[in-house]
Amino acid sequence: MTTLGSPTAVADGSDLARPPHVLGLDIGGTKLAAGVVDSAGRVRSFVVESTNAEEGPERGLERLFQLGRRAVDESGVEWAQIDAVGIGAGGPLDTTRGVLIAPPHLPGWCDVPLAARAEEAFGLPVALENDATAAAAGEHRYGAGAGTSHMVYLTISTGVGGGIVIDGRLYRGASGNGGELGHVTVDCDGRLCRGCGRKGCLEAYVSGTSIAERACEAGMGEVTAGEVAAAAKIGDARATVVWEATIDALACGLTSIVNLFEPELVVLGGGVVSGTGEQLLGPVRERVRAEAMPTAGEAAQIVESALGKHVGVVGAAAIAAERTASSIVLDG
Repeated sequence: MTTLGSPTAVADGSDLARPPHVLGLDIGGTKLAAGVVDSAGRVRSFVVESTNAEEGPERGLERLFQLGRRAVDESGVEWAQIDAVGIGAGGPLDTTRGVLIAPPHLPGWCDVPLAARAEEAFGLPVALENDATAAAAGEHRYGAGAGTSHMVYLTISTGVGGGIVIDGRLYRGASGNGGELGHVTVDCDGRLCRGCGRKGCLEAYVSGTSIAERACEAGMGEVTAGEVAAAAKIGDARATVVWEATIDALACGLTSIVNLFEPELVVLGGGVVSGTGEQLLGPVRERVRAEAMPTAGEAAQIVESALGKHVGVVGAAAIAAERTASSIVLDG
């Protein structure tokens, strides 16, 4: 497996194998994003639109590929300078075959040959990866985790996903779907998780979808996670109960994760995190430090994503760059 911090390490250690630009595509439950990323991780263009997953995979892929073409057109980069396409999407995936198996936040997108369709659309090599794993790669290579050896990335948005770096390398698990940190159990007899159908998952308490659902159940009506956080900040009693339960669940889940992996860095990203910042991170950081095993709690810094809204496309690009470089090493 290629070390993410040096994905282009050829015999002389030069940067000659690095692709000049990569098109990164990110398929989320709420948004599609595309961007052109250079070999230093700089985003040359970034475009986004709603996923509209209910339209189905055919229309969804058509819109995704149109968005990718638009990203290249707006980047000022010639197509001849685009060496590969990276795609991040919610799991489970078959990354070897490049197939979306049955992502819960994209209902109806079952057994979609995404990599093959993208290769057909762009005429370029395509790398498909779990979106949170890709985001972890982006943060480790270009963002908050640069220079670290042990890092955990957790994205909190429509759902909750995770990526893990151990000894400087991505952990993917036996089938390539390892690191589903959103499905760490925080309450054995808890809320139903819409993502997997089981009870008590972290995602069932801290995702934007879950926060909104719990607020509605508390009598707040149809509100967003950001609105719940804002209401809690000014002392709304119902919002405060929902928000404190969110903090409790996230601190519980992260404490287990920190105890298990003892990372030096935990990076939190996604819309819920970017929309609330230290209102979420501050109390969670304190709780994890207090409740984790002493050596693990002291070792782990908990920070917000440095790549922000670009993390999905930068991460997808990092994966494609890694695999392209590996191919050059193997074939050269």
